[in-house]
Amino acid sequence: MGNRRRVAERRKTTRPAVVGGMIAVFVGGVGFGVYALTDGGAAADERTAATSDHKAVKSGPLSAAEIRTASTRFLTAWQQGRIDEAAAATDDASAATTLLTGYTKDARLKDVTLTPGTPAGAKVPFTVKATVSYQKLSKPLAYGSSLTVVRRASDGKPLVNWHSAVVHPDLKDGDTLVTGESGTPPIKALDRDGGELTAAKYPSLGPVLDGLREKYGKTAGGKAGIELRVVRGKASQKAQLSDKTLVELSQGTPGTVKTTLNPDLQAAAEQQVGKRQQASVVVVRPSTGEILAVANSGHGFNVAFQGSLAPGSTMKIVTSTMLFEKKLITPDASHPCPKTYKLAGWTFHNDDNSEIKKGTFKQSFGASCNNAFIDFAPKLSNSDLTNEAQQVYGLGMDNWSIGVPSFDGSVPVESGAQMGASLIGQGGVRMNPLNMASVAATVESGVFHQPYLVSPTVDNRTLAKAARTMSSNTQAQLKDVLRFTADYGTAAKAMAGMSGDYGAKTGSAEVDGQKKPNGWFTAYKGDLAAAGVVQAGGHGGDTAGPIVAALLKMGG
Repeated sequence: MGNRRRVAERRKTTRPAVVGGMIAVFVGGVGFGVYALTDGGAAADERTAATSDHKAVKSGPLSAAEIRTASTRFLTAWQQGRIDEAAAATDDASAATTLLTGYTKDARLKDVTLTPGTPAGAKVPFTVKATVSYQKLSKPLAYGSSLTVVRRASDGKPLVNWHSAVVHPDLKDGDTLVTGESGTPPIKALDRDGGELTAAKYPSLGPVLDGLREKYGKTAGGKAGIELRVVRGKASQKAQLSDKTLVELSQGTPGTVKTTLNPDLQAAAEQQVGKRQQASVVVVRPSTGEILAVANSGHGFNVAFQGSLAPGSTMKIVTSTMLFEKKLITPDASHPCPKTYKLAGWTFHNDDNSEIKKGTFKQSFGASCNNAFIDFAPKLSNSDLTNEAQQVYGLGMDNWSIGVPSFDGSVPVESGAQMGASLIGQGGVRMNPLNMASVAATVESGVFHQPYLVSPTVDNRTLAKAARTMSSNTQAQLKDVLRFTADYGTAAKAMAGMSGDYGAKTGSAEVDGQKKPNGWFTAYKGDLAAAGVVQAGGHGGDTAGPIVAALLKMGG
């Protein structure tokens, strides 16, 4: 073997036609025109050197020519109905074949025209125009989407990175497009006064109305229409995303569903969240649990009901409930808040490295001083906070039934430093404005009333119940520290001018990789309770506070 000569094998290669120093890539009759690429462009880029025992793999950043050629190959084949060829231009041919086949067969889309825009790096935007056709009904469809070109690891070939969102931006992986008689008839949602609720009037209610239709469409007395809709797959269903109508070919007859929403509060909530980006708020009635308003500045995912975010120091309400019930502290007891506190190898700091050397627990609560809470960790069992959240506040049991999809909060059992972090609303604790509005409502009324958007009498469903009720003494202590916070603590600026029976708590939740924390605020006044979050907004008193306070001032 050592004396055997290695002979280089010569292979015949073909080159694209070069005209005037340019490579012409022709796409016939599909509206993409002709790309003129500099010599050594896509075709040249995809060439690989070969020997008898080695084939070089193209690597490095994609060239503009490679991006244009790969995207054009895919879009052209898709537009011309050559599904196998289009799928082969992606990095997941099987999934692409399934969805692209369904685009024609199940979604009933024809006369598809795809027009690419100007690439931004490897991302190529494009517009889609098509006709939805079902029996004798048809309507136009137009939307924008995008694709991203990547280099296949095995050989470096540029391909379209496949996700369902390439076909339509509302699709998640596993979802499908279907045209036909809708699975659920439309509904006419009403507010508590009988007025119609529409996404045009209240933009935040888009996902809420979708959820109402999914749950009550078949039982509200309506008749299904013909429409093109997104049908959610298993992953989307697990994320509690509802089916979505894209084009209505014929109207069904809507059934009627009455909600608990207050039209004045809903309008005000929409206006308030519109003043900030990534803001969400929920208003509930403590005496009943009725949801009076829900709004998000982003009108896609319903963060207010379905968000899963660390609640920061608003969680100290639940922690304080536990400490009061265990008689580990009282509001006026002396309880300093050290600048740092070490627990299980972690060193915890207060905001701005502040400290309270001589003060009461109430003052630490009002200043939201972290270590005044974390230093109780050695006296607690790992499950104490979880039990308190579930048994008194009804949180984290995954059994709320509000009438539309919602997340019920999560307070997992944790140990060591993570347990300490949970006491101040970090660690594994996750909440949304609905959950924290319910916490404030439970303090105000003394009893957990599961929030609901549709009365349980409509469908005889069972609402969640808490295992026990806080004592009147614990409730009084909580109201004491919350009122102090609203008058003299971190919530005072937002709650200025409030009258009657009220209390509030701020929160700032740190998020990895985020420059500013998520700002939280939860409060009650009379028979109203509300909570809000402004993601990446900064301190809760300055961001979510004004939103919540403005709604509470509208009356109980």
